[in-house]
Amino acid sequence: MKLGNLTVASKAFAQHGKMPKQYTPEGENRSPPIEWKGLPAGTRQLALVCHDPDAPLPTGFTHWVLYGIPPDTASIPEGGGAGFTQGVNGTGRPGYFGPAPPPGHGLHHYYFWLYALGDGPKLPPNLSREALLEAIGKNVLEQARLVGTYER
Repeated sequence: MKLGNLTVASKAFAQHGKMPKQYTPEGENRSPPIEWKGLPAGTRQLALVCHDPDAPLPTGFTHWVLYGIPPDTASIPEGGGAGFTQGVNGTGRPGYFGPAPPPGHGLHHYYFWLYALGDGPKLPPNLSREALLEAIGKNVLEQARLVGTYER
């Protein structure tokens, strides 16, 4: 989805397309490849969050929180993220945890939000999605999203 000049995509699935099983705990549970272009002027770092608002929890389920990504980076390869600052996912651990909706719960949507950030504070590791969004709120120059789906 394009919300400005910034776009985010994956070679593993199309916008609103089904995420392959290999990116879930039923498969290899590796993060999918993510790429972007069109960063706004003044971008100092990027942050990436994968969140499932369809999860049967009060605030959904966060699958990945990654930040401190330099602006000269144009993608994260499959299984990537090392070298960037990891936040905690919904299991309370850092790193990626793939789609695992309850069996029979229906189709879930996985929002990969990419945030282009201007100047702001240095962010410590292990932030939750909520803590990251609060910390970066005034520093977001532009955002874009990619939505994948999965159902068990």
